[in-house]
Amino acid sequence: MNIGNLRGINEKRAKDFKRLGATDTADLVRLFPRAYLDMTNRARVRELFHNDTALVACRLVSVEPVRYTGRVKLLRAWLEQDGDTFSAVWFNMPYLAPRLKAGEYLFYGRVQNRYGQVSLVNPSFEPIDRNARLKGLVPVYRLSGSLTQRVVRDGVSQALRAESFHSIIPPELQKKYALSPLKEAFYAVHAPKTREELLKASDRIALEEYFMLLSAFKLIKGDKNEARLRRYSVTGQEVAEFEKRFAFTFTDGQQAAVRDIYNNLVSPVRMNRLLQGDVGSGKTAVALTGIFMAVKSGFQAVYLSPTEVLAAQNYALLQRIFPEYRVGYLAGGSPAKEKREIKEALAAGEIDILCGTHAVLQSDVRFQNLAFCVCDEQHRFGVAQRNILSEKGENIDVLVMSATPIPRTLSLIFYGDLDITTIKDKPRERQEISTSLIPERKYDDMLEYVRNEVHQGKQAYFVCAKIDDDEGQVTSVTELFEELRGRLPDVRFALLHGRMKEKEKSEVMEAFKRKEYDCLVSTTVIEVGIDVPSATIMIIYNAERFGLSQLHQLRGRVGRGSEKSWCFLLVGGGGETALERLGVLKSTTDGFKLAEKDLELRGSGDFLGTRQSGKFLSDIKNLRYSTEVIFLAKKLTDEAFERRLNFEEIKRVSMLKYENLKDVVLN
Repeated sequence: MNIGNLRGINEKRAKDFKRLGATDTADLVRLFPRAYLDMTNRARVRELFHNDTALVACRLVSVEPVRYTGRVKLLRAWLEQDGDTFSAVWFNMPYLAPRLKAGEYLFYGRVQNRYGQVSLVNPSFEPIDRNARLKGLVPVYRLSGSLTQRVVRDGVSQALRAESFHSIIPPELQKKYALSPLKEAFYAVHAPKTREELLKASDRIALEEYFMLLSAFKLIKGDKNEARLRRYSVTGQEVAEFEKRFAFTFTDGQQAAVRDIYNNLVSPVRMNRLLQGDVGSGKTAVALTGIFMAVKSGFQAVYLSPTEVLAAQNYALLQRIFPEYRVGYLAGGSPAKEKREIKEALAAGEIDILCGTHAVLQSDVRFQNLAFCVCDEQHRFGVAQRNILSEKGENIDVLVMSATPIPRTLSLIFYGDLDITTIKDKPRERQEISTSLIPERKYDDMLEYVRNEVHQGKQAYFVCAKIDDDEGQVTSVTELFEELRGRLPDVRFALLHGRMKEKEKSEVMEAFKRKEYDCLVSTTVIEVGIDVPSATIMIIYNAERFGLSQLHQLRGRVGRGSEKSWCFLLVGGGGETALERLGVLKSTTDGFKLAEKDLELRGSGDFLGTRQSGKFLSDIKNLRYSTEVIFLAKKLTDEAFERRLNFEEIKRVSMLKYENLKDVVLN
C-alpha cells in the first residue's frame, strides 16, 4: 500500500517519509527504531556528565530567534527542571522552531557540560501528553522534515496492520527449528514489552534477512574451481631475488603467504585466494610479489584500491618497486584525456601493471593479456565486483586482501569460495602502539601533549564518526575542526571527510604527508591503508561508538615508522559495557583476538554492514542480535539448497533483492 493512503500522512509528510527510504507500507515496517527510550529511566540535569546521552523531562521556557554564524544556523531553546536552567541547541535545523512551544517535554540527546553550563545538542523531543503518558520501551525513529516521533509511530502502527508478512524460509524448516511467525517479530520490534522480547524479535528478523543474503551468495558464487589456462614461467629463485627489493626481510608469515600464491600459480587450478593479516603485517609486499610472478611471466596485472587516496599511494609504491615495468594509473578523478590514453595502452599491451579504483571495473577498460588481479581491502568490495574484475581476463588469478581481521566463523560463511591465507606475525622493527583511555578531566593535558609533540616534528590524527552532528549523539568532524583550531592556534590543522571530492581528499592527504599540516581532523576515511610514518598520535572521539575491529584499524594508522606511537580513546558514554570493550582494545594489539571479542560483545549486526546491497540488511543494523543467527541462517540455507526446498521462490526473492550484491562489507 502506498504510504500516502495511510491516515494522517499528507503529501508533504509522504515526501518526508520518502527521504527516509519509505514509500509504501512494506518500507515503513522496515523503518526500524534507531533507539528505544526506557521511560522509567529519566535523568536529573544536575547529575549529567559531559557527552552523556540522556532522556530529560523538563519544561520549555523560551526559544531564541534563529542565529546565523557563517554557514551555520543555530537554534536555541531554554529549559527548566526542578529549578535548574539549561538549554537545547540545534545546528542547521531552523525548521524545528515552529514546533517549540512553551510546555512540558521529553528531550533526548547528547549532553555538553562545559564550565557548569549544560546543553543538549540536537536532541529529539516531544510534548508530554498527560492523558496518555508513554510507558515502558518507546521506539525512537529517524526523522526528516515535518515528521515527528508521534507521526512516525502512528504510521508504522498502521503499516503493521496493513502488511502481510511472508517468510521465504521453507515451512518444513520453520517447523523443524521452531521459528516464530515473522509478523509477531515485526510487531515486537516496533512495540516491545521487554528487552528480552526485543532481542528475540531482532533475531527472527535478522534470520530471515541472512537466509536471503546467504542464498544470494550461493547463487552468485557458483563453481569457482576452474582449470588453469596459462602457465607461469617465473622461478622460485627469481621470486626470492625480487623480495630483496624491499627494505626489510619478509617474516615467516609473509614467506608462507608467498609460497601459497606461488604454489597456486604453478598448479593446474586457477587461484581464488583471500589474504588476510593484521594491521602492519606486510600484506602489500606479498601482493606485489604475486604481481611480480605475473609480469615476470609476460602477463599483465591489476591492483585495485577502494579509494583514490589509497590508489595514488599504491601507484607511487608500484612505480618504485617495478622500475623496469610500465605502470599505469586509472581513477574516477583522472582527466578524460589521460583515461583514454591509459585504456588504449592497456588494450595494446603497453602497460604491464594497472593501479586504480572502481574505475577499472568499467566495461570499456580492456586488457590484452591480464592474468593476475589484486583487490585491496576486500572488506570494501563485494562478490559481484570481484566477479567483474575477474572477467577482465580469461580465467585469471585473483588475490583479495583484507586488513579487517575476520573471525574464522564469518570468513567460512562469507568467503566460502576462497582459499584463505592468514599472516599472523608482524615485522620485527614495528613498535607496539600504547593505548590509553582519556577521561574528560585529562582532555586539556592531552591537547597540550599533542602541541608539544607536533612542535617536535610529529603528526597526529583526530578522528570522529560523523560529518554533521544531525542526531546530537557524536562529535561532528566540522565542529571538532573549528574547536581545535581555536584551542591550538599555533598548530596547523587539516580537515578530511567522505563528502569531499576524491581530488580534494588526495590533495589534503598529500599535503599532510609533506608535513604542510601538523594534525588531520578526519572521519573514518583514513581507516585503511594510509601510511604516514611521522604520524605518531591517534585520537578517537566517542570511541565507544566504534567496533573493536574498526578502532584497531584506526589505531594502525600510527606506528608506521620507528618512533613510539600512542592511541588516545575519548569515551562519551556507554557505561560499563563500553569500558569493558575498550579495556580489551587497551590490553591487546592482536587484531584477530579483537575481532572474535568484537563479535562476542556486539553481535553480527554491527560487524556486518552494506552499501546499496539491500536496504533491509542496513536497516537491521539498528537492531541487536547474536552471532548464532548467522550460524543458524547458514545451516538453514545449506539444508534448503541440499534438499531443494522451496528453491524457485528462494531463488526469485533473494536474487530480486540482492541482484546487485556489490558492497556487502565487514565493519
